[in-house]
Amino acid sequence: MAQVFEALDTFLDDALELPVRGTDGVERTYRIPSPSAEDGLRVEKVTRTAARMLQDGTEPDAESLSDDEERDLYRMLLGPVHDELLAATDWARFKHTALTVMFWVTADLDTARKYWSSGGDPSHLAPNRAARRQATRASSASAAASTTRSRGSTSGTKAASPRSGKAKAAAPRK
Repeated sequence: MAQVFEALDTFLDDALELPVRGTDGVERTYRIPSPSAEDGLRVEKVTRTAARMLQDGTEPDAESLSDDEERDLYRMLLGPVHDELLAATDWARFKHTALTVMFWVTADLDTARKYWSSGGDPSHLAPNRAARRQATRASSASAAASTTRSRGSTSGTKAASPRSGKAKAAAPRK
């Protein structure tokens, strides 16, 4: 028997609403709808290609990333608010908004929210070095404390302490 799912519209976010301060100092909320399926696939292709080139350390070429794809990426991401946002904001806010939408399209809402909150600073996306070290020390200390066995008592044993000079060499067995 087939399983029946609830309608996609009941839980799927089909738009992002992002508050952006314009060059005039006024903060406006831009409602950016999800791109069409075709545009979403193109965004995936462009970002996947760019990530692969970045990882490999290769330069983009005409075959891997056309100028039109690169130029239209922000337009595909921002859809109907592209021109308005471009005219009303500076480059940093325009780019940050578009990249936030890119993370939403290629990953998920939580990733987009983290990127948005980071202000574009990668060090804000992950814990800073000191916090990572502190977490490592804390987990190492607690792991050592919980897994290190205590030394057994030597009271009542016949072996003498090597420091006391009373230890005798064991005779080899035959």
